[in-house]
Amino acid sequence: MAWSATMIGALLGVGTQMYSNALRKLPYMRHPWEHVVGMGLGVVFVNQLVKWDEKLQQDLDKMLEKAKAANERRYLEGDDD
Repeated sequence: MAWSATMIGALLGVGTQMYSNALRKLPYMRHPWEHVVGMGLGVVFVNQLVKWDEKLQQDLDKMLEKAKAANERRYLEGDDD
């Protein structure tokens, strides 16, 4: 997943810079260093997004497990009639 996230981020950065140049009717590769910066920022953004999503999934699993345990205690253990 890391390789694909890196490539998606790089394409996002380059695409954003090229789109910006196209909107302003400038040559696509006007300042090549801006494309490199855009690729770097895109890579960092997408990789952080993937890490955040994994952490969010782990936190959600923990919360669901706690809720399931609480429901079991409330409804199954409290049935001593």
